[in-house]
Amino acid sequence: MTSILLIGLVGVILVIFFKNSIIGTFGDNNKLVRKLRSTKWFQNHFVTGIFLFVMNGVLFFSTCLVLYISTYFMIPYIHLLVMFLAVAGSIFLWILINKAWHGSSRNRLKMAVLGSSFYIVLTIIFIYMFVTLKPSYQGEDIFMRAFGIVFAIIVTTVAFITCLVITGFSKRKIVI
Repeated sequence: MTSILLIGLVGVILVIFFKNSIIGTFGDNNKLVRKLRSTKWFQNHFVTGIFLFVMNGVLFFSTCLVLYISTYFMIPYIHLLVMFLAVAGSIFLWILINKAWHGSSRNRLKMAVLGSSFYIVLTIIFIYMFVTLKPSYQGEDIFMRAFGIVFAIIVTTVAFITCLVITGFSKRKIVI
């Protein structure tokens, strides 16, 4: 399990490191980018931040639902595929928002902090769960539950950082 976490962290670090080339692969002619750019509400940093917050929530909870449903099937390693697709979908969403956003870098940062704060809220919830973790009955070993909560804290923290970096600190190059 630790090797999977390490591979995932290395993958996310590589995505952050090569974010400009990854963002560059999505052209400005993308249908979703054009649709978001043409809407008036999307150019307001507060409303766009709330949109990003809600979309992060929808992606997170739909992934949790798919993971829960997949526990009823005896397909090995399906949870890894679901998690990979969830990460790819989230990064795709963040890149679309980055490409469609027009505004000052200060407002871009405000939008990114507001939108990625969903993951900070989750991290705080998981930290609270970890601190108040008690056994259900005397003698219960809570190591695996604690390990899962620590894993969730790491994942949500990395998601916050990645969302913030991709949506808040990525500057598009102007090609003349």
